[in-house]
Amino acid sequence: MAKKATKINYETSEAKRRLLTAASASEQALFEQYENSYGGYDEETAENMRDYYGKNVITKQKGHSLFKKLFDAFINPFTVVLFIIVLVSLCMDVIFKEARDRDYTAVIIILAMVLISGLLRFIQDARSGAAAEKLTEMVETTIAVQRSDTGRAELPIDELAAGDIIYLAAGDMVPADVRVLQAKDLFVSQSSLTGESEPVEKFGAAVQNGSNSPLAYNNLAFMGSNVISGSAIAMAIAVGDDTMLGRVAGQLGLSKTVTSFEKGISSVSWLLIRFMMVMVPLVFLVNGLVKEGPDRWVNALLFALSVAVGLTPEMLPMIVSANLAKSAVAMSKHKVIVKNLNSIQNFGAMDILCTDKTGTLTQDRVILEYSLNIHGEEDNRVLRKAFLNSFHQTGLKNLMDIAIINHASETQMIDLWMNYRKVDEIPFDFMRRRMSVVVADQNDRRKMITKGAIEEMLSVCTYVEYNEGVPPEPLTDELRYEILQTVSGYNDDGLRVLGIAQKTTEAPAGSFSVADEADMVLIGYLAFLDPPKESTDRALIALREHGVGVKILTGDNDVVTKCVCRQVGLDVENIMLGSEVEALTDDELAEMVEKVTVFAKLSPGQKARIVSLLRRNGHVVGYMGDGINDAAAMKEADVGISVDNAVDIAKESAHIILLEKDLMVLENGVVEGRKTYANIIKYIKMTASSNFGNMFSVLAASAFLPFLPMLPIHILALNLIYDISCLTVPWDNVDAEYLKIPRKWDASSISKFMLWIGPTSSIFDITTYLLMYFIICPAVFGGAFHSLGTGVQVGFMALFHAGWFVESLWSQTLVIHMIRTPKLPFIKSRASWQLTILTTLGIAAGTTIPYTPLGAALEFLPMPPVYFAWLAGTILVYMVLVTSLKKLFVKKYGELL
Repeated sequence: MAKKATKINYETSEAKRRLLTAASASEQALFEQYENSYGGYDEETAENMRDYYGKNVITKQKGHSLFKKLFDAFINPFTVVLFIIVLVSLCMDVIFKEARDRDYTAVIIILAMVLISGLLRFIQDARSGAAAEKLTEMVETTIAVQRSDTGRAELPIDELAAGDIIYLAAGDMVPADVRVLQAKDLFVSQSSLTGESEPVEKFGAAVQNGSNSPLAYNNLAFMGSNVISGSAIAMAIAVGDDTMLGRVAGQLGLSKTVTSFEKGISSVSWLLIRFMMVMVPLVFLVNGLVKEGPDRWVNALLFALSVAVGLTPEMLPMIVSANLAKSAVAMSKHKVIVKNLNSIQNFGAMDILCTDKTGTLTQDRVILEYSLNIHGEEDNRVLRKAFLNSFHQTGLKNLMDIAIINHASETQMIDLWMNYRKVDEIPFDFMRRRMSVVVADQNDRRKMITKGAIEEMLSVCTYVEYNEGVPPEPLTDELRYEILQTVSGYNDDGLRVLGIAQKTTEAPAGSFSVADEADMVLIGYLAFLDPPKESTDRALIALREHGVGVKILTGDNDVVTKCVCRQVGLDVENIMLGSEVEALTDDELAEMVEKVTVFAKLSPGQKARIVSLLRRNGHVVGYMGDGINDAAAMKEADVGISVDNAVDIAKESAHIILLEKDLMVLENGVVEGRKTYANIIKYIKMTASSNFGNMFSVLAASAFLPFLPMLPIHILALNLIYDISCLTVPWDNVDAEYLKIPRKWDASSISKFMLWIGPTSSIFDITTYLLMYFIICPAVFGGAFHSLGTGVQVGFMALFHAGWFVESLWSQTLVIHMIRTPKLPFIKSRASWQLTILTTLGIAAGTTIPYTPLGAALEFLPMPPVYFAWLAGTILVYMVLVTSLKKLFVKKYGELL
């Protein structure tokens, strides 16, 4: 087959035309058009169809280009400010200076800052992306496809070809745009395409309504939608980029929700930029008005621009990116896929984890312990009927179905299916909490076999049967009480119980519906052991120790749920049922969710409602689950966590996927999230306060000194050394006590912190200014500044600048160690070795600069030995004062970071 023509606009595309044609075509016409049948293609034909119609891969889902990644790494509000400063500096050089007098050192330093920040951010993003991609390859979405050479098999969705026959069941993601051929109570959620919150029922019959919109046809289902309930056989019509999702993938990508973490970072960024926009004009005006000389306004502008650079935390995007990437890489070592990096910080902020029970807290292996008749006696007849139900259903086989089939196989019952053929089925849904199949024996006698939760089964049964061949008896109140008491006893032991019922029917295939589940005969029940994961109790204890409350939101009954909760150490004094949840208003339920730990017999919508109300109450909520009934709650939560082998829609809804069964990784996630927050807020506060302190000192000194307190190049060099010292902040240690409490993003304390800690360094900057101007410099040059000649004044200024440069570097860099912890630094809390080495090297390098040719180029003079005695005393008093202010700040506002 020849390659298909280049794709065009969807409204006029061949793919849309084929979908509309398929919607109105008969089953036979479709088979003829795509040269297929219910037997399916062989692999060679499927490959040819892929060559002709394209592969089932959406191009838009590929990663960004290298250029786009570099652009994202280098362009942010802070680097834009720096680029503007560079442009203004270059323009001023060109306008006001001769070619031989132009100095591009400042421009080179600013660009070096941008280059360091951008490159490190790019490298960290690439590193975390590679780790996530490697793990993501381990999670594969599959679909049941009919092949003539291999039969019905689960294949990766990218191997699907147009014309393939596929089987859909509850929990499946629709893998392409498909025409439904046969459907049984098929309900599909199309919210990702249409925004409709309610599922849409799909049918198998041809439709001819004349509409030009594929969404108007109830026999078409679309890639990206998911099966809520029911089952179907369908034919793939459009695949990959030809699907509706493929055509609108770009637009869907634009609607990405901005998380609270992103909003917080953005608000901090603009807060610092606004602060800079206030300080810079002030510095410009003060220096322009106070200083003398023909070039004073030009020099004032250059100095103000340098102050702007000093106030700009240009490393913030890199620090944020590096923190998130480091955490993602650390979690990947625990086999955890982080689908959205920002969810790491939300993980740390989480103070309530809501979780389903089955398959999350409990093992993904359910064991059938007993098959019992009405009086609680062992009865293989109950197992045989249950086996026929589980074996013949085409919907999602849950853990209990698998346990029934496995147990039947162990008791030599597996061949039973050969004596029966399936006639029809009524799929499971979470409102009825039961499902039915209709089977016929070799004499065409038909029976409907139903299994489900005991309460729901009793509601559709009017008779009970003790033994085969004995006429059924009416289900009396006494028998109903006896059954419920027996079941309650098993529930108390932690066993889950399903009821099994049957009835004879003569109705034709295709005519069965939920209404037929009535006047049934209860024959017994099955008891299953659903043991907790070995790591569950340890994980829950660890979460409690880290300030995370756990709430159980399950569709299972309350008695079994209580038993499992007791086994894993959860408080079960307060429990609420779905029926009680339904009866409450939002305001009433919002109050109850704070008091209740366990919610049982919930529908999917009720789970999502509880999560929503917890968030409305101010909590950061995580939700962990693995089933169809968990998807809505996962989307509603701040952090959706999927575990083990979840259904497709659960994995799609999750932000984080655990590939290992050990739930202790939850603790790792919480800790990594809090480390991420701690080191980001640490950098923001220390940088904002130290920059504010330095620039406040510069502003104050500018008003009184007869010369600039620092040359623009000095501010840039100081900022560059400090930025390099901060590169390892993402790898810094975090106090264990800090990790014990959930941390919400809160930018409100930053301004308070700046006003408390920033002026502290200004005090010692000004004392250094007084020391250099009135003591050390006059001692070296033999007089006060105004009494010296012009040439000697140049030396006076060079020594003054060197002294203030070194003191500013020491105080600004040491403050990293002082305010990174509320504890006593270096003794009770030590920085990481990476941060310690880099800050030490930064201080050492900056201190030696005045004694090197670089110092001469920067117009520095070496300080006399006596300076360092004064410096040691200044830094010691500074550290004592900052430590005292830290304690006062914590006492007043509760915490330092």
